[in-house]
Amino acid sequence: MKLLMIYCDTFAYSTSIKNLESVEEYEKNDSIENALAGFIQVERKDEENLSGVETKLVKNLKWAAKKNNTTRIILHSFAHLSMSKADEELTMALFNRAEERLNKAGYQASQTPFGYFLNLNVQAPGESLARVFKEF
Repeated sequence: MKLLMIYCDTFAYSTSIKNLESVEEYEKNDSIENALAGFIQVERKDEENLSGVETKLVKNLKWAAKKNNTTRIILHSFAHLSMSKADEELTMALFNRAEERLNKAGYQASQTPFGYFLNLNVQAPGESLARVFKEF
């Protein structure tokens, strides 16, 4: 898994182009303030240990959220960090479980629309831990 975490003063998005046949078609836009955005690439090798990868994902997101003094976490599928891509169904399931775990732990977790290219507006401060990359 590749994980790019960016603390955002504002993270705004709107659906642009649907790029997966398996997802429903709809339009959505949202703007979230004071949030940690996790740009997540689930790789084929992660399919062998989804539970372990999920645990590392949740731990890293919680750590970075605490460092940036926020309880808002956005899970964003970002299949541009590696050439290797996990199965879409497994990726969606992992995102759903991670969101549920984060919410149960007292965070306000949400996901961007899966299977869509999005118009993004990211306002991120130039602070030390506002951008962190992890690979596991």
